[in-house]
Amino acid sequence: MATNLYRVPSSTGSQTKFTFSFWWKNNCNHGSDKCFFSSGLNSSNYFMIRTTGNEQLELLALDNGSATMRYKPTRYYRDNNAFYHIVIAVDTTQSGGNRLKWYTNGVRETAFDLSTEPNQNTNLLYINDTTTHAIGRKNVTQDKYFQGTLSHYHFTDGYVYDASAFGSTDSVTGEWQINTSPSVTYGTNGFFILKDGNSVTDQSGNNNNWIVGNGTLTKTEDCPSNVFATGNPLHRGANLTDATFSNGNTTHEGTSSGGSYPYTFSTLAASSGKWYAEFKRVNGETMMGIGRGKAATYPGSDTYEYTYFSNGILYNNDSSLGSYGNALNNNDIVGVAMDLDNNAAYWSINGVWQNSGVPTSGASKTGAQSITAASSNGYGVYHFVYGKGGSTVTDIEANFGNGYFGTTAVSSAGTNASGNGIFEYDVPTGYTALSTKGLNL
Repeated sequence: MATNLYRVPSSTGSQTKFTFSFWWKNNCNHGSDKCFFSSGLNSSNYFMIRTTGNEQLELLALDNGSATMRYKPTRYYRDNNAFYHIVIAVDTTQSGGNRLKWYTNGVRETAFDLSTEPNQNTNLLYINDTTTHAIGRKNVTQDKYFQGTLSHYHFTDGYVYDASAFGSTDSVTGEWQINTSPSVTYGTNGFFILKDGNSVTDQSGNNNNWIVGNGTLTKTEDCPSNVFATGNPLHRGANLTDATFSNGNTTHEGTSSGGSYPYTFSTLAASSGKWYAEFKRVNGETMMGIGRGKAATYPGSDTYEYTYFSNGILYNNDSSLGSYGNALNNNDIVGVAMDLDNNAAYWSINGVWQNSGVPTSGASKTGAQSITAASSNGYGVYHFVYGKGGSTVTDIEANFGNGYFGTTAVSSAGTNASGNGIFEYDVPTGYTALSTKGLNL
């Protein structure tokens, strides 16, 4: 059962004017409904903001089974790598066409597949009242659990704001960026949580704190200001359906036994530089390494994939390159160092570099596996890659710098990483996490 948050307001606030603002990364399994927010009495009387199975977003206010307000933007939200900024401003006192303003990354949505506008001055029941309010699941049915990443979650009670209150366009990059301390009025039931990590303590000054329900609310370095790589459910090996993703797409489970070898690539890739990631082999026959991003039969079967199998053998181009290091035990942590400046890859087990590898050796490539230059592999980049390499069901937990394997924090953070990312073991000097900050160091 996934994590959720809940709170029961002590009094009813405005049900005609309010604003939601949150940053959201759409990671984890696609194809199912997931709730950003819900409140209400039962399955016929509730208020909900959710993602739909086809990755659209929807607001639905239901009263005695009938929709008093319902909006679904035509846009699809399928990007697994970027954070979306969502602002939903409701003011039923306005004239027609202005009772809802929906913004995505600072741009107001104007095209909707569904658009049921409430009557003027309608009180939207079951929102901002004394029923249980939930973030991360549909509370009245206790399902539709959210499994992505949320950050800087605001609610203003009785005050309506557009997206410019919470974000702005960067003058250099032209990208929509976060305003970490917006100047807004929150009202009686307003709140601001998930500001700097996984704190559910209200930062608005109202003391409207939330409570963690089931599961573990995991802190992550991955945030709107520095997006880290994760696994990518939309960019996988050839066997697309025989795997599940969880924990923000950092946990990959190869669910089938037999001849299906599902695997995934990191959402970010690089054409040059030095990069480091860690992979915990929880169980099963696993493979982890680097690849250009072309789907093949198993990780290591493509011409430009180089992977470490759990028996200690390296694979490339559907062939063994021979033994490189020790076989893996359950819960061993494999470090992968990708040197795209010198066209080399290195693997460590629990902090010990295999094959007497020296990732800082530069052009001499001591103990390395030589790789084809990114500029010559047909794709121009390399990703990290990991997944199932044998007949057994597998679990792999990746740490791309968030400091967690699954929901468990690293036991004692290593050093270096160029000030970017938290890893279990020391990161070789000059290497860093594959993130937007790392790509711009």
